[in-house]
Amino acid sequence: MFGNLSALPADPILGLLAKYRTDSNPNKIDLGVGVYKDESGVTPILDCVKAAEKFRLDSEDTKVYIGPTGSPLFNDEMSKLIFSEHKVLEQNRARTVSTPGGTGALRVGAEFLASCKPGATIWVSDPTWANHTGLFQAAGLIVKTYPYYDYENKSLKFEEMMSTLASVGRDDIVLLHACCHNPSGMDLNQEQWQKVVALTKENGFTPFIDMAYQGFGDGLDEDAYGVRLMADNVEEMVLASSCSKNFGLYRERIGACTIIGKDTVTTEIANSVLLKVVRCIYSMPPAHGAAIVETILSSDELRQQWFDELAVMRNRINGNRQLLVDNLKAQGVNRDFSFINTQKGMFSFLGITPEQVQLLMDDYSIYMVGSSRMSIAGIADSNVEYLAKSIAKVL
Repeated sequence: MFGNLSALPADPILGLLAKYRTDSNPNKIDLGVGVYKDESGVTPILDCVKAAEKFRLDSEDTKVYIGPTGSPLFNDEMSKLIFSEHKVLEQNRARTVSTPGGTGALRVGAEFLASCKPGATIWVSDPTWANHTGLFQAAGLIVKTYPYYDYENKSLKFEEMMSTLASVGRDDIVLLHACCHNPSGMDLNQEQWQKVVALTKENGFTPFIDMAYQGFGDGLDEDAYGVRLMADNVEEMVLASSCSKNFGLYRERIGACTIIGKDTVTTEIANSVLLKVVRCIYSMPPAHGAAIVETILSSDELRQQWFDELAVMRNRINGNRQLLVDNLKAQGVNRDFSFINTQKGMFSFLGITPEQVQLLMDDYSIYMVGSSRMSIAGIADSNVEYLAKSIAKVL
């Protein structure tokens, strides 16, 4: 049976990481992998996480399954983190389940929506996270795109986006990035969110929001603006969220999928379908990451410590944007790179050609995706001058 298979190409980002690891250049820079790094290039374990893990180690007394929904405390704390004191919680219209990472949340949400309408069409931004298309197709959805990022002008194609979404049918799904758009870093502002939400309400399509970076843009509440506004105005929606980035729990694979229905009865019925999806994919979610998150969020002391550590990560990323722009100017680069400062989160398109990206890798050991999507967290005080000089040379 295996003899009929053809080899598939490796994931381009993982391929970059493999090349980076074998590169002997002491000045090499990894701008490919989308994980947070500190000034020394390490992805640290947060102090609040270490404290929560110690508490879990001392207090855990069983390894029995926690059930398809995951920990009720985790689900409750995540719902409050996402929605704050929102009416959907007061009205008992939201249900959250623990998932294996944000990717697991997306797959669970996609399978749930496919159960609602087999073969439904989901619209994703152009561009979007590379894995969105594959996992939605694997769930049986048809994937189409709407205009989003203007590569030439380094801005949003907002009017084109709205024009396309205006033609989306009531039985379709639209995927939106809550904040820190991956891969462009270009987010909707509040006025644009208001227009998108109004169109969603008017046309009746189902919003599916991916919130992988809450707290990495402007702040926890600020980054949830679009999510909460959408929940204010629609009867049904699906949300995928992740704890990989804002808690630094990448390898623990912990996320959440939330559904909102028009009333309690409808939501309970939908939740039974959601749990059937979970049961058929992985049966029970992992417990360790959820236990860490719920311990932090339910403790006043650890929660405040997390707020502070999250702010450090957010401010470092935002500072790196300014740092690169300033250093490019210092190297005499005439091209305007100020757009990097208007973007949010981990990523930005540098806006150079694939050939120039290849030159950066071959001649200067600087690694980024061929589209020139770079991970801002890979920039540091110690390498930014070399990075800016190298970019200036390939330009």
